Amino acid sequence: GWIRRRVRMCYWKQWRYPRTKVKQLVALGVTLDMAIKHAISRKKYWRMSRTPALRYAMTNKWLAQQGLLSLKQLWYELASLRGTA
Repeated sequence: GWIRRRVRMCYWKQWRYPRTKVKQLVALGVTLDMAIKHAISRKKYWRMSRTPALRYAMTNKWLAQQGLLSLKQLWYELASLRGTA
């Protein structure tokens, strides 16, 4: 949870300008109205990373497609290789 939120925060910070934020959120499936409201928000990056729009746009599946590894999945794979859970 914390790592995914941190990655969402980094993407939000990387997009930097409100126009870019709107463009990216709309491309990820957020409505234009909601994208504009979030893009012009004065809330800081960490707080914005927990908003429904960002969680809807940057789903866990999308983050995995971007290359984020699941620590839980890696743990289970290693545990199965050791033969213990």
